[in-house]
Formats: sequence, structure tokens, C-alpha cells
Amino acid sequence: MASKQHGINLNNLDTTVSPKEDFYQFSNGGWMKEHPLTAEYSRFGMFDLLRENAREQLKDLILNLSEHEDAKKPGTIAQKVSDLYAMGMDEERLNAEGGKPLCPLLDHIAKADTNNMAALLAWQHSGIGGSFFGTGVGTDAMNSDMNILHIGEVGLGLGDRDYYLEENEQHATILNAYRTYVKRLMELIGYDEESQERVWKTVIKLETEFARHKMTREDRRDPRKRYNIHSIDEIRANYPEFDWDTYFKLLGLENVDKANLANPEFTKFITSYIPTLTKQEIKDYMTFETVSDATNLLSDDFINASFELYDRVMSGKDELQPRWKRAMAIPNSMLGEAVGKLYVEKYFPEENKEYMKELVENLKNSLGKHIKNLSWMSDETKEKALDKLSTFTVKIGYPDNWKDYSEIHIDPKKSYLENVLEASKWYVKDNYAKMNKPVDKEEWHMTPQTVNAYYNPTTNEICFPAAILQPPYFDPTADDALNYGAIGVVIGHEMTHGFDDSGRQFDKNGNLAEWWTPEDAERFKALADKLVEQFDAIEVAPGVHANGRYTLGENIADQGGLRIGLTAYLESQKDKEKKDIAGYSPLQRFYIAYANVWAGNIREEEIKLRTKTDPHSLEKLRTNATLKNIDEFFDAFGIKEGDNMWRSKEERVVIW
Repeated sequence: MASKQHGINLNNLDTTVSPKEDFYQFSNGGWMKEHPLTAEYSRFGMFDLLRENAREQLKDLILNLSEHEDAKKPGTIAQKVSDLYAMGMDEERLNAEGGKPLCPLLDHIAKADTNNMAALLAWQHSGIGGSFFGTGVGTDAMNSDMNILHIGEVGLGLGDRDYYLEENEQHATILNAYRTYVKRLMELIGYDEESQERVWKTVIKLETEFARHKMTREDRRDPRKRYNIHSIDEIRANYPEFDWDTYFKLLGLENVDKANLANPEFTKFITSYIPTLTKQEIKDYMTFETVSDATNLLSDDFINASFELYDRVMSGKDELQPRWKRAMAIPNSMLGEAVGKLYVEKYFPEENKEYMKELVENLKNSLGKHIKNLSWMSDETKEKALDKLSTFTVKIGYPDNWKDYSEIHIDPKKSYLENVLEASKWYVKDNYAKMNKPVDKEEWHMTPQTVNAYYNPTTNEICFPAAILQPPYFDPTADDALNYGAIGVVIGHEMTHGFDDSGRQFDKNGNLAEWWTPEDAERFKALADKLVEQFDAIEVAPGVHANGRYTLGENIADQGGLRIGLTAYLESQKDKEKKDIAGYSPLQRFYIAYANVWAGNIREEEIKLRTKTDPHSLEKLRTNATLKNIDEFFDAFGIKEGDNMWRSKEERVVIW
């Protein structure tokens, strides 16, 4: 391991601003000035810079693959990846084909018997789309060793129910753009003006009804509200308007004995609502959804229509991403672990994995100390919390066993859309095959080339893909304060998710179970409610406030990550000389490194969109609002009452 060398990047700072007044601007102002938003981005931050770096690395890998002799051999990974990328880059062919690749799908819908909705939806839910409701196989939250069938709500074209239900100027603008989008897609497949308008009226009618019956985004975060086991007999009896037996049989789901309904009220609504729709409404809606789902795999006309609504109007972007980025995204997701294996071999040194193991162990010990010292938790619950922590599974870098994509075939003679749909059907079939079988706890839910990390409550695991383990998050040549302030806090963040408002409801085995005393649960909720109030009070755009309830889990994890990361850092420095670097103390460097993780610029449209749809707080809030609860932060920068970054001790919230 290389010796520690450098401290913080002074160019990231804006020293014209006092850290006591706006710590986010002080820490990141220089970086923000050097990375202004370009036309293709509505937000660009340090995370995005890492993703750009990973994209460039993947581009190099994929282009080199196309020159490899295996690329000419049908069925090899090189052939699949390089051909799929080439198809996405073939602008001339895609534009010449226009909407023709959609014809088999649209013909199927046009000829379908809407009196047999079970057959029609089974066809669509086999990997083509997800109209009216969704079906998939996943972990049984109360028996986490086994997979069961889940039946969920439908998605919405605009993503969030509020766009349909809350009237204001911003929503009116978005709905008008949505109308233009729907009509434009219908125009591109040959519908006349009258038919386009008819489809629009159907889309807005149906999706508004869907929105009225869907859970709020806050309720969706509650795992108990999403867990409603029904036997097959109960499903037949409670939702008799839909032919479940035919539906399951045509999907290849044999011997369905039970299913979890994410929202039984929605299932009741949708199964009784479908029979009230006309044949025309059903076909128009499914036609629109099929076209909309395929836009990124078709000609520029379709792509531009999608960009206008989702990127320009809703996010504030001015320009499409270059074609190579869009083309690369398909093999990168569809053949993710195959690409990831190549990525790891070239870009992830084994010593990084070993260093991370040490960091993770230090963070686990740190969280254990915090749990033992909690003033608000009883010894009985502490013992179980420590037991849960001790059973955490840690995944670093890449999986031990790679996915087998041998059954996915890429044929350049077929259209881009057809190839992707064939792969989609394979994924759905593969997922359904897991029903009533043991959960594969070795499986990864992110690819190694993903710049992110996660905690999975049903397997009680934390996962750190290789791509996030790069500077400035993780740098073996950096001062320890930087690594602990960046990747150390990220590790602590993911660990804390096991004890946030949602994750705390799962026990050490990943089962949804009540392991807290009632008194401890009430004390936790009281502290969490105070954190909600802190964030609710923050105005993020004119007239728009942060949603403290929706972002609660991430805000708890941010705060926990900071506190745990600092404890682990201080413990690691016990026998080391604590010295200033470039005029900044170790504690100051730790907090600056944390703030640098969230450096970024963002458009107002994106602020409004993310406040509705993202369970993470905005980057500036993840820095300034969260740090105002950390005692050591005030000490590090001499922040006192009267300073903008000050929060009185009685108003601070400390959970973990």
C-alpha cells in the first residue's frame, strides 16, 4: 500500500466564504466554478464526475472488444457487447427504420381480445411492459430465506402522483408538455390529429385515476404497509374480476400458492377499474405505453420527443447526451456483470479491496461503540442491535460468482428494439423461475462499474461496487482524514441504513420483525420526527420545501455515517501524529472531504423534480443541514451562536 501523501484539493475551496456561514460553498465553491453545468446536464456533481470517468473507461473497454477476434464469434460476450453497442451507434439504420420495429407489438395489441385481459397482460408482463399493475419475484420480507411472488402498483408516465393531483403552475407546464409528448409519439406511429387527441384523453384519464389510488411516496417507504400476504384463494375471492389462473399460467408461474400485494387497495381498484374501460381505451393506453417505453431504442424523432418532456421541461437540460453514452448504457445494464468483469480486471486493484475490508471493519467497530453509548436506547434493544451489526454481510468490489448470459442472444440482423426485448424477456423469465426457491444471498444488486453503494435489509448486507472505490471517495495515496471523511462516511451511511426508520424494522436475519422494545421504538420515532421537522423547514426553491419525511432514511444514514466515520477515523489515528496539512487540521480535512463528496451544480427544474421523486436530500442539505447536528463539526471550525452554520445544542438531533 502506498504511503499516505496528499491532503485536500485546495482548488475545490472557495475561501471568500467563511465555513461558519456556508460550509457547502466554502468546501465546494472552487469545484463548482471549475465544473459549470453543460447543456446535457440538469445536475452535475462529484458523483457524476466519477460516473463520467467510469463511462470513459467502459467506452475504452467496449471499443477494444469490437476489435477482439472473439467479437466475430457468435455467442461470445465480446460479440454480444460490441454488436449491441454498434446497433445503438447506427444512427442511419435507426432513423431509416423509424417506428417500424414497433409494428409486431402494436399489431398484437390491435388484434388482442380485451375480454381476455389476463392473456393480454401476461403477454405484456413477460418482458414487454407493465401496464395496469406489476408482477415480480423477490424476497419474502417475513421469511427472508425464500422468494415469493409480489404484485405491485402501476408506474406513471410522469413518475409521481402529485403531478396529476396537485394544481399549480409548474404542474400545469409539465402536464401540457406531457400532452405534447403523447400526441407526438402517436403522430410518429401514424395516428391522425383526432386519434392523437383521443389517446391523450385516455392517458390522462387513466393515469389520474391510477394516481388517486397509489400509495404516497412516504407510505411506500414503510415496509409493513407494503407487506400483505394473500393466499391464492384469497386473491381469487377478493379480486374476482381478473382471471388470475390464466394470467399466472401464461406467465409460466406454476403452483402459485400465495403472493405479497404491495397495496391491496390498489389491486382492488385496478381489477375492478379495468372492466369499466372500453376496448379502445385499453388498446390506446397499452399502445402509448409500448411506444413510450421504447423511445430510447428507436429513431431520433422518438428520442427527441422523450428528451423534450423528461429532460428539457422536467429537468432543465438543454442538450441530449452524446450518442455513444446512450448506446453504451444498454450493454452496460443488459450484460452488466459481463462488462463488470472486464472493468474489474482492468481498473480495480486487489489491494483496494483489502484496504476497504480494513476500513469496513473499523466502521463496524465504531458503530458498535455508538450503539453501546446511546442514551435513549435500553440495554435489551442494544444487545439485539449489536447482534444485527455483527451479522452484516459485506460485499466489496465485485461478486464471487458472475452471472451467466449465455441464453441472451444478440443478432444484428434483428432490430435494436427486438434484441433488447428478447433480453428483457429472458430477465423476466429468469426472475419468475426464482418463485418459491431459496434466495441467492451471493447475488449482487449493482454491477461492479456502478458508482454507488447499497444496504439490503432482507439479506442484512452492505455492498460497495468497484467503481465507487476511486478518488476522491477512496484514494490509497490520500491522507487518512480524506478517506474516512469520504468513503468512510459512505460505509457508515450504508451501515446506518440497517438502523434507519425502514431498515430498523428488519432483524439480523433480514426478516420484517419487531425486535425493539415499545419504549425504544417511541424514543427513536420522537428523534426521527425532530429530524423530519428540520428538513421540512428548509426552502429549496421559491415556495418549495424539502420533504423531511420522504428523505428521512437517507438523512438518518448521512448523520450516522458522519458520526461513525469520525469515531473510526479518530480510533485509527490513536498512535499517529495529528498534524495540519496546508493549514487545515485533521478534523477540518475530514469534514471538508465529506462536503466534497456532495460538490455539484444543479438547475432549479431539477431541484423541484428531485424534491418530489428522490428519497435523498439535495447535496447542499446533505452537507449544511446534516452537519448542524454534529457537535465535533462546530468545534473543528470554531462555529458559535450567531454564525449561520450554528444550531443550538438543544435543537440538535443525534440518533446513531
